[in-house]
Amino acid sequence: MKRRVLVLLLPVVLLLSTFSPGVPAARVPFVDAPAAVVPFELIKRHIFLKINVNSGDPLWFILDTGDKYALIDLDRAKAKGLNLQGQINVGGVGAGSLRGAYVKDAAFTVAGLEGFSQPLSLALPLGAMAPQFGHDIDGILGADFIKQFVVEIDYAKRVLRLHDKQRFTYSGPGEAIPAHLNPNGHPIIKAEVTVQGEPIKAEFVVDLGSGGSLVLHSPFVNEHHLLGPDRTTIRAIGGGGAGGETFGRLGRISGLKIGSFTIDSPMTRFSTDTHGAFANSVIQGNIGQQIMSKFKVLLDYERERIILEPNATYKEPIGNASSGLNIVAEGKDYKTFRVKDVLENSPGTDAGLLKDDVIVAINDRPAAALTLSSIVDQFEVSAQYKLLVRRGEQTIRVTITPRRLV
Repeated sequence: MKRRVLVLLLPVVLLLSTFSPGVPAARVPFVDAPAAVVPFELIKRHIFLKINVNSGDPLWFILDTGDKYALIDLDRAKAKGLNLQGQINVGGVGAGSLRGAYVKDAAFTVAGLEGFSQPLSLALPLGAMAPQFGHDIDGILGADFIKQFVVEIDYAKRVLRLHDKQRFTYSGPGEAIPAHLNPNGHPIIKAEVTVQGEPIKAEFVVDLGSGGSLVLHSPFVNEHHLLGPDRTTIRAIGGGGAGGETFGRLGRISGLKIGSFTIDSPMTRFSTDTHGAFANSVIQGNIGQQIMSKFKVLLDYERERIILEPNATYKEPIGNASSGLNIVAEGKDYKTFRVKDVLENSPGTDAGLLKDDVIVAINDRPAAALTLSSIVDQFEVSAQYKLLVRRGEQTIRVTITPRRLV
């Protein structure tokens, strides 16, 4: 039985190792048409698109450069009566695995992209990820979709522009970064990290399935002794995946250089995993949405390049404040905001918050008026927040002031 890899990190990363179920090519009948414009929502720094599968109401799929195939949630596939065949074991970052199935005779279309359809490949149980987003996750679109076009991601306007890859020419102010797809369909670029004045060249996955900044894989961390006693780091909380937890420390490096662009002092996860995607020694790390969203990004797989245009957020610091809380959203409406973990010596512990506390209101705004994504965004700003919290049968009031931790 083939084995593939599914990784979930908070912020989330999805990596699917190579497997070929014989997926037919997509149909793209509008090669002479102007670029299609597809709106998206950015939820916890993940690109959510409205997708139709066969028929029925639109579903929410994540666009993920760390994935290859078009995947649908297993429960959603069953509810839609899709033709599921065979079995596939899906391994994660830990020792466990998930069981999925192949999808036959089903295709998806994209809202705003008339005349396009592409087959679905696999059905995997994705529902466990939804509480970490506070939003339904019905599926994932990866390289097989992206490579049909030149995909322009405009974070400022929250739209994708899908260009005809054969006719596309670029004359903008951005810089083309050479990129190649590895056998898993992940775009790989060369970049340079600077640690204590020492520049180190390495290869990275450009991973838009990660809402984080920069992950350095454990073999690279160990080789360059990046977790010495002289480095200030904190425990990375919220990491986990299909097969179990991921482990690491959060800190900063001096800079990340991509082409001529330098990101100063990016928040960096130093992996300590011994198994799974972040223990990979072939690739040295992953670059996620916190960095890539500083640019307008054009994924031009046909010409083996990624074009980056800095946007208005380019010089803004990454990870300026943190609450020290890992919060998930439970319930059918994702309005039960539960504290899953509290980082030691953080604003969360200063406020007296505990695991399993439920946030009922923030600054007198009730949970019904909040989303998990909006809470995370708020707590990245250093300000004073008054929380109404349910703890068992009690309701208490606390004040939390996020601050920079590293």
